[in-house]
Amino acid sequence: MGELAADAHVRSVLGRRQVLAGASATALAGLAAPAAAASHDVIVSTSGRRGTVPSLSEALAIAARAGGVPFTIGLDPGTYREKLSVTVPNVTLAGTAPGAVIAFAAGAALPSPEGRNWGTSGSAVLTIAAPGVTLRNLTICNDHPYLAQPMQAVALAVAAAGERTRITGCRIEGYQDTLLIQASTHVVDCRISGCIDFIFGGGAAWIERCEIVSRSVPNAPAGYIAAPSTHERQRYGLVFDRCRLTRETGVPDGSIFLGRPWRAGGNMALTGQASFLRCWMDAHIAPAGWTSMGYTDPAGVRRQLTPAEARFSEYGSRGPGAVAAPSRPQLAADAYARMTPVSILGWGP
Repeated sequence: MGELAADAHVRSVLGRRQVLAGASATALAGLAAPAAAASHDVIVSTSGRRGTVPSLSEALAIAARAGGVPFTIGLDPGTYREKLSVTVPNVTLAGTAPGAVIAFAAGAALPSPEGRNWGTSGSAVLTIAAPGVTLRNLTICNDHPYLAQPMQAVALAVAAAGERTRITGCRIEGYQDTLLIQASTHVVDCRISGCIDFIFGGGAAWIERCEIVSRSVPNAPAGYIAAPSTHERQRYGLVFDRCRLTRETGVPDGSIFLGRPWRAGGNMALTGQASFLRCWMDAHIAPAGWTSMGYTDPAGVRRQLTPAEARFSEYGSRGPGAVAAPSRPQLAADAYARMTPVSILGWGP
């Protein structure tokens, strides 16, 4: 879709909204044909059918021309091999039917087209860098060949500019550092898979009714689900509510820790907060629950940040992996009652 056609499409989108508000349908006469059903402003499709665009990048360019008004992009079933950032506020990306996949292979230690290494956050397949973005019914996958070449490879990154991100009914797939959360994020009814620190970052997140799948890595001594880098002035970090902690075949009993505290860049103000509330845990969860993580302090000395120095807790854990141990702090009932999506995120999901 060329620039003139894209501008015409934006005019058609805004025109359709005027119709819904009561304007005459004849106001659409002469504009570009609607590119989507009423529930979508534009549809991305690999089919080439009339009224769709072939890439998500093109759809995001159309959304940018709409000027930040709520804008919904539908993705038809298919695999879209694109590496993108959403920089337009109030955009929704939604699968029109099961099977819409955004995939790319990028590892943190591998060179980007510019010649520099991607880096951890730069390896993300999809980055949310604007407020009010919603993802719904999508698969987002970093398919870097981790088993042959282990390294950080992010599938989805919610950057610091991505406040009020909503993620519903999605599959987020990777191995190491799958989901990076640096801004307030509500995740519900999703499947998140990985092996090492695969839900991490300094943002506040309410992760609800999700399946958290630990992946099998041959000969790996241990794995880690959460790696929060929560600032000491921030009360909450990564909070899991009514999730199921499951595993792929081959993941041994007692080999996966609930989390470890990440002191990113040796920042001494990062103490890490994570809680598991009413979650079901299979027997792959380590009896100790939590473990330490190394960092280099400002003086250049290598140290360990221990679970006792972080802010880790559980409440109402169930299943074979829900072991009572002194190393697994339990919330009191009144502290648990204060933990709600609004208290965690600062806004109502």
